Amino acid sequence: MPRIEERDKLPDDFLKSLGFPSITVHQTFTHFDFTLPGRRVLVIGPMGSGKTEFSARVWRDAAIAQKKSDVIRRLTSTNGVDRRKVFFVRSEIDGQRFQEYPGDALAYRNGYIRCGENIARIRDSFGLEQVLADNPEIGTFIIDEASFFDERIAYVVRNHSLERGILFIFPTLILNFRRDIFNSTARLMLDIATDVIPLTAYCEHPDCMKDAFYTYRYYRVDGQECPALYFDPLIIVGGDTQKDDPLNPNYCSRCDEHHYLPAKEYTFFHLKPLGERASRGDAGPLRDEMYALKHHISESALYQHMDQRYGSRPDAEIFMNAIKPGCLAEKALIYLFCEQNLLAEDLLVRLVYELELDRVYMTKVLSDNLRPVSFEQPLLTVVD
Repeated sequence: MPRIEERDKLPDDFLKSLGFPSITVHQTFTHFDFTLPGRRVLVIGPMGSGKTEFSARVWRDAAIAQKKSDVIRRLTSTNGVDRRKVFFVRSEIDGQRFQEYPGDALAYRNGYIRCGENIARIRDSFGLEQVLADNPEIGTFIIDEASFFDERIAYVVRNHSLERGILFIFPTLILNFRRDIFNSTARLMLDIATDVIPLTAYCEHPDCMKDAFYTYRYYRVDGQECPALYFDPLIIVGGDTQKDDPLNPNYCSRCDEHHYLPAKEYTFFHLKPLGERASRGDAGPLRDEMYALKHHISESALYQHMDQRYGSRPDAEIFMNAIKPGCLAEKALIYLFCEQNLLAEDLLVRLVYELELDRVYMTKVLSDNLRPVSFEQPLLTVVD
């Protein structure tokens, strides 16, 4: 098990007596331990911290361990499964992220390893159960980005680890770009974990080398960095390549100082109350704000909030850039519909047509967030 152990420090005079200079000796990560059954290991950190690369190291360690004798096999086996045999599981939605790699690749930044037949893409926890049933001799399953799956997956892995001694490794985001717990699945993964391995990265701001704990979402518009607003859709499926696109975000690792997250106060002080009023039958104020976001941004409550909140700050420009990406009204409605469950589908469709919103964008992002809605034809209005 990779870990840093606290050990008694050798006195400087002892090291000097052996001819060593006065130096600080750090314990580093060891090879992975496949002997302990039933562990559920969370590997957490922001995007770019090396979570999937950690998985590749486990894969390589397993390949070495499999060359050992039957003495080792007995140490790494429980109930007919051998934890030196590793299987890699990814989400079906990752197909868009790794199109340039072979189909059996465990891909990470700047590299990949080939998994052969020991890799699968699944849609949900039922797909994982099928993979487990089809591979009864495998003792270690690496489930990439487990937080993207349904909550049931936490109990599937817990039961198999307890009953069969299977080792599960979860390189996954626990915090989303808002620095909130990603979702209820992420919370359950924390509940069932037996081990947690936190990873950090350098802050990717060009003027900083602090530890980064957070994933930062931003857009590039005309070459400018535009932070995602707090109510930006939780999930937007896309590739890992850098994009200069007002509708497709980029991600990097950032420290506290350089993780910009505008409009959190607006979201709870203005946007959500508008959604609550709409859910009670008074959709007019919400419609007015969405119209302003789409057609006259400077007249919106969002713009007024941003100007008052950030306008006098030295870094005002970076915060105000957040309103440059498109589809602000679309994103606000997706937030209220998908995450707050405040808007009925018929109201959502009606607003989309009345305000002439981007139906293609909304169809894709709603599907990414597992709340598909059809905008092929507007709702009919009954006339007496």
